[in-house]
Amino acid sequence: MKQERLQNQLITRELKARFNEIGRQNSEDSIIIAKFFNPCGAATWYLTEYAEGNNTGFGYVTGFDVDEWGSVSITELEALRCPPLGLPIERDLYFDECPFSKLKL
Repeated sequence: MKQERLQNQLITRELKARFNEIGRQNSEDSIIIAKFFNPCGAATWYLTEYAEGNNTGFGYVTGFDVDEWGSVSITELEALRCPPLGLPIERDLYFDECPFSKLKL
């Protein structure tokens, strides 16, 4: 199980450093630092903050019944396997951080 977690590590050292550099954001136009997505569905997580102590992110989530701002457990995202193919949640490696207002949702 430990090896599997390492293979699907969503928060890298570089991302942790960037989240720490930006810090808490209390703006309506927060900077989106990372994007995670369900490769088998519509769910997408746009993270603006990360708390290493409890491995929790905060950001905007789309693709469920309601799009909303909220917290998400990174541990739970890393453990998810999306039906029907059982693929893990992925980080968009080509996403460039931007203010929320610039997202094309």
